[in-house]
Amino acid sequence: MADASLQGKLIEFKGASLAVMTAHVRETEAVRLADALHMMLGGMPDFFAGEPAVLDFAQLASTPDRVDWTAIISLLRRYQVQPIGVRNLPDYLHDGARRANLAILGPEGISAERPIAPPKPQTPPPPAPAEAAPAPQPAAAASTAPPSTMVVERPLRSGQQVYAKGGDLVLLAGMSPGSEVIADGCIHCYGPLRGRALAGARGDTSARIFSTNFGPELVSIAGVYRTFERGIPQAVAGRSAQVRLSGSDNLHTLEIMPLQND
Repeated sequence: MADASLQGKLIEFKGASLAVMTAHVRETEAVRLADALHMMLGGMPDFFAGEPAVLDFAQLASTPDRVDWTAIISLLRRYQVQPIGVRNLPDYLHDGARRANLAILGPEGISAERPIAPPKPQTPPPPAPAEAAPAPQPAAAASTAPPSTMVVERPLRSGQQVYAKGGDLVLLAGMSPGSEVIADGCIHCYGPLRGRALAGARGDTSARIFSTNFGPELVSIAGVYRTFERGIPQAVAGRSAQVRLSGSDNLHTLEIMPLQND
């Protein structure tokens, strides 16, 4: 028999910071979304590793009469994205989203600062301030830890894939057509850049792609991509170049610019 003193502690609610990815959805047709995800992620089924996501519909090109939530959720889960809610969705589509077990969130999405647990009673200050001072330092050090960097020394062959999770990717020997590199941060390629290069894979719009010999099949930053079926622009073909995003949060444009170091 459980101790009576523990009966009131079988469930507790505490505030916590929850890292939730935002997916800016500009199309509700599942077939078109499937094509875009396949082109952006190369069909990698475990790319997002079960991360939760809020679907933001603020940038919809046109509002549909209805949304096939079952098809969209199934598509996202194919890439191990776990949709948990929606925001900036037209009111008349709310009922369908609720029936799909999606939360209807406000424009700010999930607030990590919302108090959940009741306030604790004040406790007397510690007797020695010097003893309390070092306590926050480990957390501060963890929050400011630099992102990791993956260095690949060998050239990547056709069909090979490399993913630098949580940081930058450095390619010392370049990559061949048909290969693919993905990084949550920036991509630095000191050999021929061929194949597909996707930087800022988890939404970092400040990420960039740097290459000393530019000639990829596809480049992407934070989901904004460009292909080169018609050839590489003459100003950067085979030369040093960088790829970055410009514009506002609502309308990013992919820029490819020569680097003035050759």
